[in-house]
Amino acid sequence: MKIKELSDFLESIAPLSLQESYDNCGLILGSGETEISKALITLDCTEAIVQEAIEEGCNLIITHHPIIFTGIKKLNGKNYVERTVIKAIQHHIAVYAIHTNLDNVYNGVNAKIAERLGLSQCEILEPRQGNLLKLVTFVPKSHIELVKAAIFEAGAGHIGNYSECSFASSGTGTFKAGLNAKPFVGNKLEQHREEEHRIETIMPYWLKSSILSALMKVHPYEEVAYDMYELKNENKQAGSGLLGVLPEKLTDSGFLALIKDKMELKAIKHTMFEGKYIQKVAVCGGAGSFLLKQAIAAEADAFVSSDFKYHEFFDAENKLLIADIGHYESEKFTKLLLSELILEKFPTFALLLSKLNTNPVNFYI
Repeated sequence: MKIKELSDFLESIAPLSLQESYDNCGLILGSGETEISKALITLDCTEAIVQEAIEEGCNLIITHHPIIFTGIKKLNGKNYVERTVIKAIQHHIAVYAIHTNLDNVYNGVNAKIAERLGLSQCEILEPRQGNLLKLVTFVPKSHIELVKAAIFEAGAGHIGNYSECSFASSGTGTFKAGLNAKPFVGNKLEQHREEEHRIETIMPYWLKSSILSALMKVHPYEEVAYDMYELKNENKQAGSGLLGVLPEKLTDSGFLALIKDKMELKAIKHTMFEGKYIQKVAVCGGAGSFLLKQAIAAEADAFVSSDFKYHEFFDAENKLLIADIGHYESEKFTKLLLSELILEKFPTFALLLSKLNTNPVNFYI
């Protein structure tokens, strides 16, 4: 298949509109029209990863961290970014990045951490606001269920753990068809009154095009009447971090032992033990110190993330246990997450997980 077919699928799961402003997700090198021979999944794209792709016969690298974050003015091979880009281009290898957009979806990076720790009842720690729309359309009685089924199938109607959410009210619509019209009901040049239902539902703005397309395909009217409203509601399916519950309470040392085992760690930096039991846990893959206040406000007993600075450990205020497990360590199972998502959709796709450890941080033990 072509790269575009795969990228469209990945962006249906983790829309590019959900990436942070500083990020650079999507197809970084190559053309969407290129046929994929084999793809390599990695956390970072480095010269060694490109060499691995060459040796494995892969012409696409799917990376979590983008190789290019900011603009490149020259390609002289003076740093690892330039050398990696040059090598990939020379060997006709495309590079696709799926970073903070995958962090910011419910079933993304944080869900994989929660899964490994055995957390349940998970919810977004800091839901996004301002990315939901309300769709209102008017449908004749005969087509209500058909229209609802189509827009639900396209992704409308999700609120938290509920799907196919809508509201319908009945009324009378009027219209007069012109000479060149092809009315579904009524006659040309005569005002027609039709019993209609007003259907209201909710949707994320990145699905606007696909949901409207589904609406237009099944709605019987030549001209479909609909309204869209921007909402300030929180989107509980998108945002930063995740909050979940352990199956049973653990001591602080017992909890760290669990993390070390399930996340396959050498060491964990953490705040002082307070002798409190831990059951409600906040997680954030990568650098998550910006969510510490939200984790405290949510009354989490512990916060698992990485890249905390020295003084930020004091900010826990003895209210929760901070477990800094390392940036690479918190995200290394993202490779497995991506392979599971892709192979569920494309079960015969030629896909490899990189065998290389790209962690730039090492420990002397």
